[in-house]
Amino acid sequence: MAFNAPSTSHMIPAWPPEAIPPVGYLSRKALPIKRNDAEPLTREDVQFDLLQYLFNDSNIVFTNPLSGKHPKMSFGDLYISALYNSSKCSKVLKEKMLETPLFSIEFAKISLLTNVGRINTTMAFFPEMKTALRTYHPVPSLQKTDGNAQDAPRIKNCLKAALLASELKAAPPSTPEEVLEKRRAGLKPPTSVVNLIFVLANHAAPLASVHFDGSLNFLDLFLPNKTKRLSSHDRGKAFLWLLYHYLESDTGPNPFDDYYSSKHPGKIPTLHRLTMHDYENENVDTQEEIQWGSQRSHERNIFLQKLVSSIETEKKNKAGAPHFVTVSAAPEMAPSSSRSQRTGQEQLKDERQFLHYVPSQESLPPRLENRAPHMHRSRASEGNERTMLQHAWHIANTTDALMDSDEEVADHHVRLDYSRRLSVITRIRRRPPTPP
Repeated sequence: MAFNAPSTSHMIPAWPPEAIPPVGYLSRKALPIKRNDAEPLTREDVQFDLLQYLFNDSNIVFTNPLSGKHPKMSFGDLYISALYNSSKCSKVLKEKMLETPLFSIEFAKISLLTNVGRINTTMAFFPEMKTALRTYHPVPSLQKTDGNAQDAPRIKNCLKAALLASELKAAPPSTPEEVLEKRRAGLKPPTSVVNLIFVLANHAAPLASVHFDGSLNFLDLFLPNKTKRLSSHDRGKAFLWLLYHYLESDTGPNPFDDYYSSKHPGKIPTLHRLTMHDYENENVDTQEEIQWGSQRSHERNIFLQKLVSSIETEKKNKAGAPHFVTVSAAPEMAPSSSRSQRTGQEQLKDERQFLHYVPSQESLPPRLENRAPHMHRSRASEGNERTMLQHAWHIANTTDALMDSDEEVADHHVRLDYSRRLSVITRIRRRPPTPP
């Protein structure tokens, strides 16, 4: 697999600010593949035969943007090279692409589906994915190596950063007309192959009458269609024709021309319809792929069960663990002419919060049932008055601190202690307590 070494530049691409999408983008069809979590993507979903044709095409006709030893490249090498030289392609991913050429092709095929919108950013391709924002999907036909296929958001970031060196400082072309203008001005290639595919996908509707017959558009090349039953070979050839038209030349002969396109400038080659028998023989999953997909789906379900179980256990442990509860201090309700003139800072102090400690359920001691009789003293024991210190010592030794105060019975000593405390507060404040 011939593709160039990474560029030394890692500048952030100068993408233009978000704007209203062009009309072609607004009229795009419902492209993304829709499947439930853990459901495999079949060969028909990814249009495997189309991808196989594109990356097996041996026409070395596309200009290498990095020059080097190979001035021209096939589409497969050009696309893989663009991914490899993306500033968002990680070091680990680059090493895997160099070590395992088959992995680089599989990764490029999944990336191409992301490039045109068939795979959106809610998909991931490794079963240990935990976030609820994405769904896991095995892709048996495109995961025959042991490499990590990444998730769709990382792939999308890699694609967005796959630009030419000249596009790192200035915004890349965003319309088909801008691409053609740059190429006619002598810049070849006028943009990266990845960005061109983004442009063609975003303007699929306006280009339907330019390059197609009006009933189809660029995105239809990647969609299964049992009604029209278009050949994978013909759709692949039309896709390569469009890339050559915009990247290389729109006036001279196109290496992907057929008789119709050579006689009708600007029109793609003929798309032949298949018989139902021939159509059903395309994109057929092998038995090994079906078994592998079922196995990965089973592994995913087991992983989710363990994940849910661990989350529930963690919640139970947190519920029983000691924690703090925020309690707001209740402001005094009594009006006063002097208090009404308090500053805002003093009011904030009165409204401050404090933390109430709640012990864990496991650490709570058992109820001290044997102490209950001491709380219900008879009238006979109320004769001898206690000092405040004696009463405090008595309470500490005979009362369960964890028992609700509503359960206490106020005897003579308790009432006497309350009155003494109230008297102390009155002397300190030099006035009676404020009524509630």
